[in-house]
Amino acid sequence: MLRLNCFIKVAEENRATVVNAAKALVEASRKEDGCLAYDLFESATIPEHLMICETWRDQKALDSHSVSAHFAEYVGIMRSHAEMHLDKMELPKP
Repeated sequence: MLRLNCFIKVAEENRATVVNAAKALVEASRKEDGCLAYDLFESATIPEHLMICETWRDQKALDSHSVSAHFAEYVGIMRSHAEMHLDKMELPKP
């Protein structure tokens, strides 16, 4: 399994745009084969910080996700309005 944590820093004036795109990304991504978990989190202490946490069955599922139309659309919106950083790790099999 693969876990990705996407850290997002967004200015207040762009927050609604980024949150809406992130929510749409979450909704579409959860329907993909191999998606085990996908959610958006907001910092309780730093308003401009968000995080998307996603878990994929394997690299093949993640690769398919990365070339999907909804990924290109919504991540493109987010990248144009916020700073983003991605951490990727392999999780031990249960």
